[in-house]
Amino acid sequence: MRKMLSAAAAIVTAATAVVAMTGAAQAAPAGNSTVYGCASGNVCIWAEGVNPVDNPHPTNQYASYGAHNLSNQFGYHWVLNNQYGGAGADLCKNYGGTNCVEHLAQDQWTYTNLTPINSIKLNRP
Repeated sequence: MRKMLSAAAAIVTAATAVVAMTGAAQAAPAGNSTVYGCASGNVCIWAEGVNPVDNPHPTNQYASYGAHNLSNQFGYHWVLNNQYGGAGADLCKNYGGTNCVEHLAQDQWTYTNLTPINSIKLNRP
């Protein structure tokens, strides 16, 4: 009888572990959503002076890690780091993602003057 109870407990424990692992594998990462047209996993920039609430169409979306050089971005823009998993983004004065002056954590917004910004760098978590 004792062996049967031990075996039953082992089966229940194993089944619980499998269900827990399956649920975790299928669950979407926290913050996994499109926000005012900015796809999940991206860093987005809206046009100069545009409020994303009024115009949910970012002009620039970046999805790959590393530096992305900017061109023709002047004045104040909304920028959103809509990445997940703790990935960050940096706004940098130089091309190639160097001389970074502002860091955006996951889900962080900034309304900033992009005139001195020449690149944006997406960082792995």
